Amino acid sequence: MLTPASVSAATNPDMPPRVRRRWWPTLAATLLLLGASAGGGAYWWLHRAPALPTGIAFSNGRLEADQIDIATKFAGRIVQILADEGDMVRAGQVVARMDIRDLEARLAQAQAQTAQARQSITQNQANLVQMGSQVRLAAQELQRARTLSDQGYETRQVLDQRQSQFNVAMGAYRESEARIAAAAAGVESATHNADLIQVNIADNTLVAPKDGPIQYRLANVGEVLQAGGKVFTQLDVTYVYMDVFLPTATAGQVKLGADAVILLDALPNRPIPASVTFISPRNEFTPKAVETRSERDKLMFRIRVRIDPKLLREHEAEVRSGLPGLTYIRLDSKVAWPAYLQPVVR
Repeated sequence: MLTPASVSAATNPDMPPRVRRRWWPTLAATLLLLGASAGGGAYWWLHRAPALPTGIAFSNGRLEADQIDIATKFAGRIVQILADEGDMVRAGQVVARMDIRDLEARLAQAQAQTAQARQSITQNQANLVQMGSQVRLAAQELQRARTLSDQGYETRQVLDQRQSQFNVAMGAYRESEARIAAAAAGVESATHNADLIQVNIADNTLVAPKDGPIQYRLANVGEVLQAGGKVFTQLDVTYVYMDVFLPTATAGQVKLGADAVILLDALPNRPIPASVTFISPRNEFTPKAVETRSERDKLMFRIRVRIDPKLLREHEAEVRSGLPGLTYIRLDSKVAWPAYLQPVVR
């Protein structure tokens, strides 16, 4: 290793010639290495991509897709897994099923309660018809007793008896009506309970909320999960974006909806068209003291560019998350894209 001491020794005329000869080759080799490195750096700067025209900014980032957690609504045991990592699933496709035997038992109980309440309604409706006949008969006898009493042909005692019989008949009639109303309420309650259980049964069948690939499978058959337990993580292929950071002066020129191009490291010859959908209202990197212009220039703002969902649907099998690349943003709509950034979709 070349050290300051060794350099001093190598260049010190007072050192013995034998020692100087020992260090000169090392120093010469080191200088040649430094020269080669500088030459390589110069070659890279001279042969990099053509310089961007004024009005286009760029920064690096990673391609990301919205992640969707497919999770359980209730605590339960997984009985079936119907998808795996990497599978492309469609919205509404069943990807897993939970154990629903307890819910099926509760559903059968609710359906039996509904049937029982409906039977009670039928019985009380028949009783109501009979009670109605008794009420009409009691009303006729009461009216007859009143007429005879007014004419002096019937005693007050008989009139009171007819009035009591009518009141009893009316009470029985109203009681039968109340039983019918209670049975109807029981039917409604049991029906709602059965409907709720059926909804819960449906929720225990896990389906993909959107089109997209399964990124992770997080549980296995037989595992008991708590409510909200994650079974899969899915990528939303209709929302793919790249977040980049630009300095204050550049970010201030970016407009929502501005054209952008994403150039992935894995696909350097395939520019992907995109557009600016978000500009952070706050800086992401803030120095301790912002007093000078040089310090203000260190402020960075997050910009999000999103790929057109229609384009993503046409190339959904190629969507990947985490791929690094560069995002180019057109600050001036009048500036033309360089040839190597012309969006070409194949």
